[in-house]
Amino acid sequence: MADTGEDRGASGTGEAFELPSLEEVQHWTGVIGQAQQMLMEHMAEAMAQAPAELPLPTMPAPVFPDPEKLADQQSELMKASLGLFGQLMEEGAGKEAARDRRFKAAQWRETPLFGVIADAYLLLCDAWLKGVDALEGLPPKQREQLKFATRVVADAMSPANFALTNPQVLERIFETRGENLLRGLEHMLADIGKGKLTHSDTDAFELGRNIAATPGKVIHETPLYQLIHYSPVTEKVVEVPLLIFPPWINRFYILDLNPKNSFIRWAVAQGFSVFVVSWKSADESMADVTMDDYVVRGQVDAIDTVRALLGVDHVHTVGYCVAGTALAMTLAYLAAKGEADKVRSATFFTAQVDFSEAGELNLFVDDEQLKLIDALTQGSGVLDGRFMAATFNLLRGRDLIWHYVVQNYLLGEDYPAFDLLHWNGDVTNLPAKWHRAYLENLYRDNLLVQPGALSIDGVPIDLRRIKTPAYVQAGREDHIAPSRSVWKITGHLAGPLRFVLAGSGHIAGVVNPPEAGKYQYWTCEASAETLEAFEAAASETKGSWWPDWQAWTRALAPTEVAAEGARRPGEGSLPAIEDAPGRYVRTP
Repeated sequence: MADTGEDRGASGTGEAFELPSLEEVQHWTGVIGQAQQMLMEHMAEAMAQAPAELPLPTMPAPVFPDPEKLADQQSELMKASLGLFGQLMEEGAGKEAARDRRFKAAQWRETPLFGVIADAYLLLCDAWLKGVDALEGLPPKQREQLKFATRVVADAMSPANFALTNPQVLERIFETRGENLLRGLEHMLADIGKGKLTHSDTDAFELGRNIAATPGKVIHETPLYQLIHYSPVTEKVVEVPLLIFPPWINRFYILDLNPKNSFIRWAVAQGFSVFVVSWKSADESMADVTMDDYVVRGQVDAIDTVRALLGVDHVHTVGYCVAGTALAMTLAYLAAKGEADKVRSATFFTAQVDFSEAGELNLFVDDEQLKLIDALTQGSGVLDGRFMAATFNLLRGRDLIWHYVVQNYLLGEDYPAFDLLHWNGDVTNLPAKWHRAYLENLYRDNLLVQPGALSIDGVPIDLRRIKTPAYVQAGREDHIAPSRSVWKITGHLAGPLRFVLAGSGHIAGVVNPPEAGKYQYWTCEASAETLEAFEAAASETKGSWWPDWQAWTRALAPTEVAAEGARRPGEGSLPAIEDAPGRYVRTP
């Protein structure tokens, strides 16, 4: 931003200071007054609705043994960093910061002051993180917690997040005469009222019309889930049907966004008889639901329902994220009961069974976090989905929080019409009893990989008994289920297994249609003991891994049958209840 008036009234210019006109004074007074009125109205409404007693979690103990030593170390590092400002000026203000996408805009270098601010900020961030590494006597987990907290604070303190230190925002203020700040304030107050950050235009998408719109019918319903059967579009279909289990932490339509990137629509077009479970967002009637219910009265019930409907011996299954973890439990449960043949194959999308290296989510599992969950769910037995959404957003705070603070609040931009972001904001509630047990038994204690340590409906399970052919997909940049953690499943299953490492992360690594021609994936036909060995020997293929999965799945059961009778939704023994996507996906 080269023309912000920074030379106005400077000594030695000979120019008289120009007073603002009465019209300008009135305009900016009105902007400030309107903003104050909006804030006062919002505060009054919030105070009127606030409960008399708010349960507050116990504050955690310090995560470092010597606070004074930490303060001294950080102070020295900051002083050393500040001494480099002159060097930054000599090398070109903003040159280093331009590598960071928060500071890529030309305005950060057009005025040297802003370039210095950005470069200094990044230098100090690096110093803070190095300071954490230099601390002595910290247990490994506490060190990682402190590093994570430091990154969170550093991201929040970015000069891009504040109007007076962001040249793009200052430029927009002058262009719009402050209207962008009023629009941004309106966005912010609306988000505070909803209790969550808005990422996309909430009116741009309608379930069943332009999102979650693959034709099908709900053919089975329980208090826990609805079963959707999708209409075939080919004359023949693969005899063994495909049953997909999405995670109940989110809505199922992550696999059925717009028609161009819908895995469900693509699988139907490839000739599969596709069934998908749509889990119900938890309410107080589900307060006592546990993993036993999601496995036995969820996945096993759906498997038996599809088998009976089509008169087939077994099904292909897909489990995404936490539903993939549950699918491993389902397979172990069926193996223990002598019913493993009900499943012909199991595909795991970014799913973990061994949580010893589960990434940054492990940092949220300790006694204090569990107490917080108890406080949040007291009385209802249900965890508000906004809590989990905030947790996941915090893992990518720079991209999923602060980017939108700048765009929506400071620049006052209109919300984009983006189906993935719409889905991301469509949160689901969770049964608190299940969620706490999940964190304790899996993330904290890692019991699933200990034979017999966990039971499902009274049946001890052992992953080593699973001989079902498995296709395991991991995302190379996955921050929720790190590829190193997903890889560990290969050491616990006893059947034939194909591991595929996909480019990108937890969502884009999965939702990557072939037509897009994006990313890549790696496969290795030779056996590998570690992920590093796999990567060293793997061959790279450009584009989507979906065709590789299709070839693998069809090879296991290539027989096709006519797409008629029960292969068409509602024409078999289970009449249609309602059109897809069903009402469970619409429940709050």
